[in-house]
Amino acid sequence: MEQRVKEPSILEEFRALEANLSRQLRGPDDLTAMLTQIHRTIFNVDLDRFDKAERQRWAAPLMRAFFELRMKIKNMIPEWHRRRLISPATERALRDTFRMCRAAGDMLGEISIGFDRLGPGKKTLRAFSGIHYNTHVNPKYYDGNDIPFHSGDVLLVRGTAHNSAAIARIGNVDSQFSHVGIIHVDQNGKPCLVEALIEQGASITPLEEALSHDLGRAVLYRYRDPVLAQEAARFIHAKVAKSLGRFKKPILYDFTMNIEGEQTLYCSKLVRLAFLSASRGNLALPTFKTRLDMQNRDFFERIGVTAHEPFAPGDIDIEPEFDLVAEWQDYRMTPLLRMQDILMDKIFEWMELYGWAFEETPVIRLVSMLGKASSYLSEDAKNLLKSVMPKIPVNMSRRTIAVIAMLHQTGQELLESLEALEADTIRMKGRPMHSREAYAHLETLRETSNGRIGYLTAP
Repeated sequence: MEQRVKEPSILEEFRALEANLSRQLRGPDDLTAMLTQIHRTIFNVDLDRFDKAERQRWAAPLMRAFFELRMKIKNMIPEWHRRRLISPATERALRDTFRMCRAAGDMLGEISIGFDRLGPGKKTLRAFSGIHYNTHVNPKYYDGNDIPFHSGDVLLVRGTAHNSAAIARIGNVDSQFSHVGIIHVDQNGKPCLVEALIEQGASITPLEEALSHDLGRAVLYRYRDPVLAQEAARFIHAKVAKSLGRFKKPILYDFTMNIEGEQTLYCSKLVRLAFLSASRGNLALPTFKTRLDMQNRDFFERIGVTAHEPFAPGDIDIEPEFDLVAEWQDYRMTPLLRMQDILMDKIFEWMELYGWAFEETPVIRLVSMLGKASSYLSEDAKNLLKSVMPKIPVNMSRRTIAVIAMLHQTGQELLESLEALEADTIRMKGRPMHSREAYAHLETLRETSNGRIGYLTAP
């Protein structure tokens, strides 16, 4: 008789948590407590209690369990919202739970591929491709074939640069996403992504190119009213195409992150404008706004942010009327994304709690001045400078260029330290580094830094 392999207790714990989702809730506090319990249960999973073989055996079913749990929660948001059960505390618990489900799934994915990393010369996968459980699909939209993209679908993604991590972690609640755009499918069935990029402003990118552009994570969302979604895509595509036409008047990137107006746009604001116009003002995204509540506003001022309640890319993650169609990640890249998130958490914490700030040096000032000067050159001249510095938009200030350069260099220094710790953890324990280990390591670096890490300095 074949012996049944006992499931890990974490799956049993998940099934108990899932059962709680259907119980009668007494109010927002009750829902918040339930979500907080889910978050803590996932955070406290101890991978060291499984040996290497067990971790490999259960990686795939556990990954799926994390995704299915989050899908069940996502599908209940509209009802909870209708019943007024989502308070600010509940909203935070929702975001924390989603983020922790993804982080845990990433770590299991990394275990399942034997900790393969994206080395020099290797390219990221195209989003929504790969065979190692890279793509999880909502059963509602899965028919065994590739997922068709619809006009009006919203694509939420995460890039691999340090400034992408800063965008993802800049709000009062941490996110894992740095960019969002809306898909438009033309009459010939050709899809493109309408988006607002820092370097180019509002632009139209072939979808295949956008999905292949150095991404580590992507989620496809679909608004429940397909007619309105299609009109949103049609409107914003026409508006941006006109700005890029023969008599070019490009729509520049909005560094303020304010949601009003349409003369300048940032990525989420472009999506908001699309649905606001299509609904004739009735659908004003987001339902739940990110808040920028930091008392130390030095970093915000340097990058040009004046908004206190912007529409952050990750806000779409808990939008009630958007269904999650599919989610993808490249597990060779998720360790980098996780470490970037952790170090950005600490950088912003040090700014807020201890008054740390970026300090320009003569070299940084020179680089930022050259970068600002390059923004007025021709496109051909800018492209020649690409190998030296990134493409600089005309409306990016010298101070913004300087702080992005300092953020990158400081982040890189911290990243190298975390990567060494991660390598040691994998070698000695056969598992990824837990976030609590990384946070403790970074705090030790701060305490022994004599008030300077990279370009970040204590007051």
